[in-house]
Amino acid sequence: MAAVATCGTGAGSTGSIAAAASKNNVTSFQRKGPRASGTDSGCSRLVSIAGTRPSVRNGQLLVSTGLPALDQLLGGGLAVGTVLLIEEDKYNIYSSLVFKYFLAEGIINGHTLLVASVKEDPADILQELPAPLLDDNCKKDFDEDVCNDKTPDSNIKMKIAWRYQLLPKMESGPVSSSRFGHYYDASKRMPQELIEASKWHGFFFPEKLSSTNIESCSLTHGYRKLLQFIQNVIYEEGFDGSSPQKKQKNILRIGIQSLGSPLWGDDICCTENCDNSHSLTKFLYVLRGLLRTSLSACIITMPTHLIQNKAVIARVTNLSDTVVGLESFIGSERETNPLYKDYHGLIHIRQIPRLNNLIYDVSDVKDLAFKLKRKLFTIEYITKLTSYGTQGQKYLLSGHLQRKFAMNKNHCFRRLRTLRKIH
Repeated sequence: MAAVATCGTGAGSTGSIAAAASKNNVTSFQRKGPRASGTDSGCSRLVSIAGTRPSVRNGQLLVSTGLPALDQLLGGGLAVGTVLLIEEDKYNIYSSLVFKYFLAEGIINGHTLLVASVKEDPADILQELPAPLLDDNCKKDFDEDVCNDKTPDSNIKMKIAWRYQLLPKMESGPVSSSRFGHYYDASKRMPQELIEASKWHGFFFPEKLSSTNIESCSLTHGYRKLLQFIQNVIYEEGFDGSSPQKKQKNILRIGIQSLGSPLWGDDICCTENCDNSHSLTKFLYVLRGLLRTSLSACIITMPTHLIQNKAVIARVTNLSDTVVGLESFIGSERETNPLYKDYHGLIHIRQIPRLNNLIYDVSDVKDLAFKLKRKLFTIEYITKLTSYGTQGQKYLLSGHLQRKFAMNKNHCFRRLRTLRKIH
């Protein structure tokens, strides 16, 4: 569809600097002969891909999701060749923003984009991407955003938060210019020259309905056309691992919006009866096979709250590598709950990939919330508090102490003596 020239200025600067550094740093464990230089050149080719880095856990090549805090929760970033499933919030406000962060990160790093949607034209989606924060004024804009978000009670240090002081710090703001991902200003749009200098492919399903030759297949027309489109881009532009790319290696970022909605011609949201061989599960199975053998990473948003059959949700989760759920407070009782007044919703890390294994990891971090400030979308540990009364006094308990309270009340009351009392 719409495709323009690849961005050339500054796209490979990060990778070239990292490659030069790795070539100069020779440790005592490395051979200084021709074999060492050959091995080092192979590592340089891996690091030379802009916007990527190897995982410290398994060596898997990673890309940033566009949210450095989310990268930390996923083990450093999104692994190349995997699928990130975003469970949409009820009104598709914040999941759409995370989707655009992923695409914006690709444009900044010079990656090729493939955007598929049934609701919005991909060209219109690119026009709404957030603007990157430059290194010079990044820290200044973040401090200004924090100051505007402060409340009169924000400086009060509550002793109830003792548990959260032991948790690792979330990177909610800029720390240095050597960071992996970038930060974006949600109140501004990406400059037009950056979009025009990027290379992208768009798949707008309403435009594909004019096709008359429909092959007989168990997949719906929309899913089949999208798979063919993705496969053509991967093989024609050399993103598959079977044939080396003629040009410098690059990453294909695939973004699919609202997969599974009725607009794709799928009835999964309209009926509870669904057999084991549904089109959506078949699509994800074939898609993951394409990604495993290519230099590509995919993010999918899905309205799972509309799917009636919970068994289908379980299959979709198993066919995805990483699953993140967004729960918005809009329209719920938590919107007016003073305990959640500083947040806009909860974020649930449902599944973390365990590549080359039969099982997946489950995140042990549960108390996470997101907040959309004037400029930044941040993820923070939530200090959820609950009041308990005893002997005419009320105490505030964190989520950790609530479990302690249920198991051992005497031990919990001894701990309560050190907490702040509210009369």
